[in-house]
Amino acid sequence: MDSTLEALYQVVLDRRAHPQEGSYTCYLFDKGLDKILKKVGEECAETIIAAKNDVSADTVGEVSDLIYHLMVMLAEKEIPLGDVLAELDRRAQKIGNLKQMKQVDKES
Repeated sequence: MDSTLEALYQVVLDRRAHPQEGSYTCYLFDKGLDKILKKVGEECAETIIAAKNDVSADTVGEVSDLIYHLMVMLAEKEIPLGDVLAELDRRAQKIGNLKQMKQVDKES
């Protein structure tokens, strides 16, 4: 899975470095961070609705849209995807942090 995400991120980075007319990714970069963040928010809400409606195909599509827009945001902020993947790997190594997660749930 990491290789798919990394390949997508490389495409996003390439579009940023070498804009192509008609590219949606280039359009987002051209419009800037506010537009990118607006799309992240929209896709997040659409993901929630799709999951709530219990239609797997719609949920998969919306999660895919969300991941793509998150990648554009990472590229705009110059945050390497590897940093996110490393953090996920770090978290995957944790064992027995349910108590901490319950505390986070109470605070949010």
